[in-house]
Amino acid sequence: MAQAHVVAGRPMADSNPSTESQRPILIVEDDPDTVRLVRLYLERDGHSVIEAGDGIDGLQLALTRSPRLVVLDIMLPGMDGIAVCEKLRAESDVPIIMLTARVDESDRLTGLDSGADDYVTKPFSPRELAARIRAVLRRAAPKLDDEEAPTVQAFGPIELDMGAGSVKVAGEMLRFTATEMRLLSYLMLNNGQILSRDRIIEKVLGFDYDGMDRTVDTHISNIRRKLEKSSGRRFVHTVYGMGYRFGDA
Repeated sequence: MAQAHVVAGRPMADSNPSTESQRPILIVEDDPDTVRLVRLYLERDGHSVIEAGDGIDGLQLALTRSPRLVVLDIMLPGMDGIAVCEKLRAESDVPIIMLTARVDESDRLTGLDSGADDYVTKPFSPRELAARIRAVLRRAAPKLDDEEAPTVQAFGPIELDMGAGSVKVAGEMLRFTATEMRLLSYLMLNNGQILSRDRIIEKVLGFDYDGMDRTVDTHISNIRRKLEKSSGRRFVHTVYGMGYRFGDA
């Protein structure tokens, strides 16, 4: 069995928690009732909130106001949420949670592949959304098994560099979101072990909402698809009834 290797272990840069907490959360949503409800729950959690009612204004606010997180509806006037997410991701690594009325797996994959960190399906519970926001914000400086993940890891043709924000397979640069990179890092660190959804949620996504298992499955599907397309090999295996295992077949 191939082994995952730590090529370098540079510590990640420190951030200023007080400065982070002062930055607003941006809601990009054209339904006023939804905006009022989400704002209410976010302000109860101590967040300041800014909002936009269409995709063009939302993108502009996201690029100029440096929000701490973006709650982004897919169906927007002016520019749809997928386009906003792609353009924003090209300029910023701000966490993005998408709101979608679409429930097909292909639609969820499209949202996550465009750069979103998570998604919530309408109609949604505002408590669920608030829990997911807390979990996504905790991912800014994750600790895996009580230790910082190494910056650079390698397994076969895969090279993951968290410091550079890159994933390469046989030298080819792949497009991974920040959440996908953290999940891949955790899988590689635990090469050969079966990881349950609950463990992944707790260690990578942040244990806050017991419905997150479907998000884990979607991120895993995305990672598996990207690695297989580039390498022609399967590295992420489903162990039915137990979870997932990273490694050679």
